[in-house]
Amino acid sequence: MSKTTPTDKIEQSQSSAKAKPADTKAARSPSKARTPAKKTTATRTAAKKAEATKSATKPKPAAKKATSKTSTAKSEKKASVSTTKAVAKSSKAKPEAAGDEEKPKIAPAPLRPALRVARRAEANRDKNQTFKVKTKIVYPAHGVGYITEIEKQEIAGMAIELFVIDFEHEKMKLRVPVNKAAASGMRNLSSPERIDEMMELIEGKARVKRTMWSRRAQEYEAKINSGDLQAVSEVVRDLFRADDQPEQSYSERQLFEQARERLGREVAAVRRKSLDNAIKEIHSHLDKKEKADG
Repeated sequence: MSKTTPTDKIEQSQSSAKAKPADTKAARSPSKARTPAKKTTATRTAAKKAEATKSATKPKPAAKKATSKTSTAKSEKKASVSTTKAVAKSSKAKPEAAGDEEKPKIAPAPLRPALRVARRAEANRDKNQTFKVKTKIVYPAHGVGYITEIEKQEIAGMAIELFVIDFEHEKMKLRVPVNKAAASGMRNLSSPERIDEMMELIEGKARVKRTMWSRRAQEYEAKINSGDLQAVSEVVRDLFRADDQPEQSYSERQLFEQARERLGREVAAVRRKSLDNAIKEIHSHLDKKEKADG
């Protein structure tokens, strides 16, 4: 066996000392090379995580913005609806507040002929007049009649007094309650002075309205059945036709004859003459009208 001398030991220690740093450098070199690789992967993962978090966090504000936009849109819609409602209410309220000032004033519709004639007859009627038995009266729808008696009847457990009126020319009898006779339009005969006034009226000029014949016919018929002597005389005056004037139609002739007979019966009762003589008197005044027109 070879023995190691002290010099050999020193040389070995120096060689080992020199070798150790090389080994450590060799050992450190891989760690130094690996650490930057580890850092790069860590940074990459960190970057990826940051991107992921950024991508995850980015939509959230967008959603908030979208919700804020929708909320603002809804609020704008509500505001617009409220404004339109307010405008509509104000527009509706304005005409109501204005009332009749903004609305055009419409003239009232004219009264129907029958209603107009009935109102005039009622205004000319004496509601305080009294009637006696065995006297002549005028009833609106039937003309001159004669009160024969007062009859008592019990209706619905109540005792009622009735005028019994005889219309000889129509061969009929009519019963009218005593307390409602004046309100029904029944009246006493006109005075002789009133008859003279009506004879002067039929001598005047005819006043024919320029309306349809159907409306005029309704008015004439309402006048005849009104019981008003003046209204009946007006029909006689307006529907009379002289020989040199155009002929009357059938309906005009009927209404004229009806009015002439109604007027003639009252003239006959007041003048105490026959119906034929009363009609002759009426025609004598109508002839004066014809001469005056000529």
